Amino acid sequence: MLILWMLDPTPSPLPAYEGDPNLVTPGVVGFAVTFIIAVITVLLVVDMTRRVRRIRYRAEVAEQLEAEKAATETDTSA
Repeated sequence: MLILWMLDPTPSPLPAYEGDPNLVTPGVVGFAVTFIIAVITVLLVVDMTRRVRRIRYRAEVAEQLEAEKAATETDTSA
């Protein structure tokens, strides 16, 4: 492969495209699909952030309740 590359050090340029450039671009439909996927992704990230935050707060509240319960039990037993 290296030998073939060395044999032709100046490759010929690609020919210019002579067709309709609107046929090879994604256009409005491609933009719309990309935009919709981006919006859905942002909404999923926001929803997941809310869910994770809610779970973390529940764990913190459960920890506080356990600590209060343990403190109450040690106060009443003394």
